[in-house]
Amino acid sequence: MSVPLSVLDLAPIVRGGDAAQAFRNALDLARHAEALGYRRFWLAEHHAMPGVASAATAVLIGHIAGGTSTIRVGSGGVMLPNHAPLVIAEQFGTLESLYPGRIDLGLGRAPGTDQRTAAALRRDMGDTGNRFPQDVQELQAYFEPGEPGGFGRTVRAVPGEGLRVPIWLLGSSLFSAQLAAMLGLPFAFASHFAPGAMMDAVRLYRSEFRPSRQLAQPHVMLGLNVFAADGDDDARRLFTSLQQQFLALRRGRPDQVPPPVDDIASVCAPEERAGIDHALRRSVVGGPETVRRGLAAFVEEAAPDEIMVTAQIFDHAARLRSFTIAAEAMASL
Repeated sequence: MSVPLSVLDLAPIVRGGDAAQAFRNALDLARHAEALGYRRFWLAEHHAMPGVASAATAVLIGHIAGGTSTIRVGSGGVMLPNHAPLVIAEQFGTLESLYPGRIDLGLGRAPGTDQRTAAALRRDMGDTGNRFPQDVQELQAYFEPGEPGGFGRTVRAVPGEGLRVPIWLLGSSLFSAQLAAMLGLPFAFASHFAPGAMMDAVRLYRSEFRPSRQLAQPHVMLGLNVFAADGDDDARRLFTSLQQQFLALRRGRPDQVPPPVDDIASVCAPEERAGIDHALRRSVVGGPETVRRGLAAFVEEAAPDEIMVTAQIFDHAARLRSFTIAAEAMASL
């Protein structure tokens, strides 16, 4: 029943910390995950978020890949509507040239920020979401081999051309599941914060998948919050940092990752708690045995080909310990 585990990191900035500390912790976590046998370490593009330092995603991927040896490093994801496809092809062509065989390119179609910041990123908002399928295919074309002598293509990605960087589609709805199936690409679903459509998206993707040169069989990776500690009570306390962060976001006041509290009910109203619990219901929180049972149940229900674990934990040492417990729990299944 054991399923490969990967890591999704936002390079979290904890309250009282800064981006430099977040980057040091991200690299330390990546090295830790590599030693534990995690398959990938992905970083997510967000903007204007006080608690997220991974805005310049390609730059940070280079930092993490340069400080590790074997783990695959990639984006979970790059928000393609914020960028020209050629720019992303050149960036990831550069990364693949520096770290061959270790770079993944996960693509999302959301802005990863508020509307004003999205407008500042894109300048021309237009119909960027509607162009997403065309932009994905344009990006794919930049990685195709060029003709001998370099003729026959008016715009080329150098570096990028001929490198076949693996492209993934990310999503929290049925749209990207259907597009990933149509293009024959691996699919990652954001069930760690948008669990509602997870099972429908997985079924749609698998039923409509068309083999491609990149992928012969469908491959689904599902996001899962895993907050593990040596005891259930300790893990539930660690989890309150993420709950508080979601609460701040829903109140329109995004913040740095806060320290945990003894009781989440002390900082939110019952209706707010209900909304947070609903959004974060794809979470496994507890001690080693609780986590083992939670992972087993998730695998039994959703049958993922891979699980991408994420954990916004305030204390870095506790975060490392959580990923250790998760790896050991999965290995025991």
